[in-house]
Amino acid sequence: MTQLAIEKIDNIALVRFCNPPLGYMDGETEKELKAFIDEVEMDDDIRAVVFTGGIEDVFIRHYDVSVLYQRSKAMAEKSMSFDISRPVPEPILHQCLRRMEAMPKAFIAAINGSAMGGGFELALACDIRLVKEGPYDLGLPEINLGILPGAGGTQRLPRLIGESRALEIELLGRTMSPREAKDIGLAAYCVEGDVVAKALDVAKALANRSPKAFAHIKKLVRGAATSSSEDGLAQERTLFCDLMVDERALSEMGRMDRGERDIRDPDFAASLTKK
Repeated sequence: MTQLAIEKIDNIALVRFCNPPLGYMDGETEKELKAFIDEVEMDDDIRAVVFTGGIEDVFIRHYDVSVLYQRSKAMAEKSMSFDISRPVPEPILHQCLRRMEAMPKAFIAAINGSAMGGGFELALACDIRLVKEGPYDLGLPEINLGILPGAGGTQRLPRLIGESRALEIELLGRTMSPREAKDIGLAAYCVEGDVVAKALDVAKALANRSPKAFAHIKKLVRGAATSSSEDGLAQERTLFCDLMVDERALSEMGRMDRGERDIRDPDFAASLTKK
């Protein structure tokens, strides 16, 4: 791969996006991302993925507008027209983000710089986001070009921060700072220093969790926005019972019953405060 540098650390895949000089996303980024998602889906040893930027102060700046402009001109020259009654087929990037959300593995965005447009939308599809403190631009400013967030931004952002805030951010086309992203609940952590190291701490903790419990919880939480409360609760109590008879759960609860362990994770808590 030319744009994705992949490093495996035990059962974690650390992926750095690198498309110099400006760190844009383009068609090649999409192809390489798909190849990586294919690999992760097939590799049972990979339990967590950490995405970050490979260029200083850039996660993924945004999708290359020159590429979008050429696509726009080609469609206009063909007098193409579009209507929501005839949905456009799902392109590669959309497929990748949907598969990340559905996969029973952890996807973490260690946002180490600016992330707008398609780069920000990739982060939105991750399960957990960490941001590095600094003078970085985060958000979906597409309306400033007369277009809209086209890789799930209008759907995922309101589910994460609420409709009112999402409308204000997307309709004004404004960007936010890492600290604001943390304050509005979009990012779990705002890190002063090495955001990748902190993300790897989170990834290690997630990778060590019960794979079955992790998969069930991710499925339930991801489906909460689209399921009725009745259906969601029915699924929850069913999957709860499924885990109650699971070998790992029986072992862990037995250890706690004997006083050999705590329901909390003090080691993980310590790892988040030591840096």
